[in-house]
Amino acid sequence: MAQGPFPKKLLAAAIVLALGGCAEQTIEAPNDATADANAIWPKIESPVVLDQTTEARITEMLEQMTLEQKIAQMIQPEIRDITVEDMRRYGFGSYLNGGGAFPNNDKYATPQDWIDLADAMYQASVDDSLDGSSIPTMWGTDAVHGHNNVIGATIFPHNIGLGAANNPALIEQIAHVTAREVMATGIDWVFAPTVAAAQDLRWGRTYESYSEDPAIVRDYAAAIVTGLQGKVGENFLDDQHVISTVKHFVGDGGTTAGIDQGNTEVDEQTLFDVHAQGYVGGLNAGAQTVMASFNSWNDEKIHGHEYLLTDVLKGKMGFDGFVVGDWNGHGQIPGCTNHDCPQAANAGLDVYMVPTDAWKPLYENLIQQVRDGVIAQSRVDDAVRRILRVKMRAGLFDKPSPAERPLAGRMDLIGADDHRAVAREAVRQSLVLLKNDGQLLPLDPSQRILVAGSGADNIGQQSGGWTISWQGTGNTNEDFPGGTSIYQGLAEQVAAAGGEAILSESGEFTTKPDVAVVVFGEQPYAEGNGDLDNLDYQRGNATDLALLHKLKEQGVPVVTLFISGRPMWVNPELNASDAFMAVWLPGSEGQGIADVVLRNVDGTVQHDVTGRLPFAWPADPQDSSALLPVGAGLSYGDEAILSSALNEQLASEGEVDPLVVFERAVKSPWLLELRSGEQRAAVESSIQELGAIRSETFDDQVQEDARQFMFSGDALAAFNLVTPFPRDLRAYDAANSALQVSLRVDAQVPNDVALKLYCGEQCGVSAALSETLQALPQGEWQTLEFSVKCLQEQGFDLAKASGIFGLSTANEWSVSFNDIRLVPTTDNEALCL
Repeated sequence: MAQGPFPKKLLAAAIVLALGGCAEQTIEAPNDATADANAIWPKIESPVVLDQTTEARITEMLEQMTLEQKIAQMIQPEIRDITVEDMRRYGFGSYLNGGGAFPNNDKYATPQDWIDLADAMYQASVDDSLDGSSIPTMWGTDAVHGHNNVIGATIFPHNIGLGAANNPALIEQIAHVTAREVMATGIDWVFAPTVAAAQDLRWGRTYESYSEDPAIVRDYAAAIVTGLQGKVGENFLDDQHVISTVKHFVGDGGTTAGIDQGNTEVDEQTLFDVHAQGYVGGLNAGAQTVMASFNSWNDEKIHGHEYLLTDVLKGKMGFDGFVVGDWNGHGQIPGCTNHDCPQAANAGLDVYMVPTDAWKPLYENLIQQVRDGVIAQSRVDDAVRRILRVKMRAGLFDKPSPAERPLAGRMDLIGADDHRAVAREAVRQSLVLLKNDGQLLPLDPSQRILVAGSGADNIGQQSGGWTISWQGTGNTNEDFPGGTSIYQGLAEQVAAAGGEAILSESGEFTTKPDVAVVVFGEQPYAEGNGDLDNLDYQRGNATDLALLHKLKEQGVPVVTLFISGRPMWVNPELNASDAFMAVWLPGSEGQGIADVVLRNVDGTVQHDVTGRLPFAWPADPQDSSALLPVGAGLSYGDEAILSSALNEQLASEGEVDPLVVFERAVKSPWLLELRSGEQRAAVESSIQELGAIRSETFDDQVQEDARQFMFSGDALAAFNLVTPFPRDLRAYDAANSALQVSLRVDAQVPNDVALKLYCGEQCGVSAALSETLQALPQGEWQTLEFSVKCLQEQGFDLAKASGIFGLSTANEWSVSFNDIRLVPTTDNEALCL
């Protein structure tokens, strides 16, 4: 039957209610919001129990360790920012490679290069000649869909596709394969699984979530932790397994409007019922580490949230492993910077993830803060006890160095055939069929099949973010040795059946094909770079829809394979397709799609479609109602679940509110940045200077509600209002929208002042502004309005705005502002520079 839209709130309610029947840990909700939290948070019965012999050994070690050695255990720098000699000198408890970081800063580092670095760091950590410590360090990595940082590794479907499979046993198998490939490169610790239950598809990390259904997330968390770490009493943290991390505690998938690192505004019962079920599953399976989340819960940053990190996680839930921070997440706590943050340790953070050169001043500040009593010695001892406990459980004090471990250097494990077979099966199970008019699928492979679209022969696009590079960009098919694109998988089987597969990204052909398989979708992104404010696919630039229409007009049946990290509003694309399949981000094994899309030579079905939606499919771009619910999807032969003529008219989005960037202070997620020559620094105080530019707050209408910038003229300098991740501002794509700035010219305007806006690499605006400013009276507040349409014509991409307003000059000058905003309409004639 055709399915119409229904409110997503009903879906969420149904999911939460369903938990009562499948999670014995779920406690009946208290009668009032102030009830004892013990009625919400369960005591976890981890299979990993305290061992008194181990605890006594840790106590003895703590008594012998210096304060410097203890703080070093709490510091986790990144491989781009430390040397082997730094490890020998300081003895860091752990270190990491972030996305896009490689040994020797070489994207094409071999598995042996990874082993060599792991071994050098380990040997330096146990060398006590400089720091007096022989405690082994450990290396953590984001192996989130396979060992995705290493060229040639098996790349599995991202979590959203695995959620569509709804098969915990398969997930456990995937995790074990990942552990083996990770251990082959000498790494001890994996920052996975992500157990967010994403509630807003506009969130750029939706694909890292298995499902919006907390029950699926809970069961998967247990499965992947078991696959990574092994089973207690059998093979727990042996030579075939790694330390796992359940992340990001807690509420990362529930931020308002899906803004990454934003604010999750829910009551405590909802926080548990919806956002904490992954911790019930993961900790019950024995997970040894938990990563704190960037987000806030009701306006309080999790990295500084003592109630959640200490009272709830360690106290009520009984977690006895350690809590690691996320990438400089401690620096986002109010009153903190990346290099100075006792608040995080006091809240319950045990390990500071501190990339960049901030690790050294942070280390020194923490030492002094313990000496000054700002951080209690007992808190440091608790943190170090937890770190040492996990290291001992993992056998790091007893195992040989990374290069000497059983799987070390086993290059045959990286992308091994049996590993790729598991990934191929995962692809088969992840696919979700939404439309199949006339039972077009599966296709007869003996036909002439046109394979078109940007994603047809693009392993990088089908793998998505967190693939070799952090954003998953900059990769070609050659960067995936052993991998198979979707086209390659189809072409191999079609050729074997006597058919013909013609690759044409643009959909051009000379001989009319029997059918077209069009592969398109989202380009790779990671974290906040993927945030959207609207789910309309190819909003304002529907080139893929045009390709579908062109083929339909030529009488060619169309099968759409949609690559994406989330469901999107694709009603026009659904209408223009005879068959439509969500393939998510399938990874390196494109043959898995051919296994389902094509029949056997004898006409029988190779593999039926078994995947079902892990998220509701949106009925509108605002994600406010569902076209299809969680669990929907077709198998071959099923009746249609969608109308063949879905509504393509966009409902009015209503009045768009002004976007306030600065009003009394900089508004989140925007930051004020100073630039001088090649230097950059975020403004973190009322008075700050960087090279040739100085910034100061002053009182205009109320206390410190305005900013003045003084340029010395010693170098090219600038200020800009920037955001850590690009923002989607296409809601302001209107003829009369404007960037409105209230400023005051405080000195004679030099002739080289430029207006600066940014939107990524080789994207932005640098427009001469001196003449406009020279016409203004000095010392008086003026409001300037810049036409957004003109800024777009000059190269500003509203879809990925990263710097919304800034001024630069290489001369001596002074200027102030007190209000900056985007307004959807203006009655004035906006400037067009």
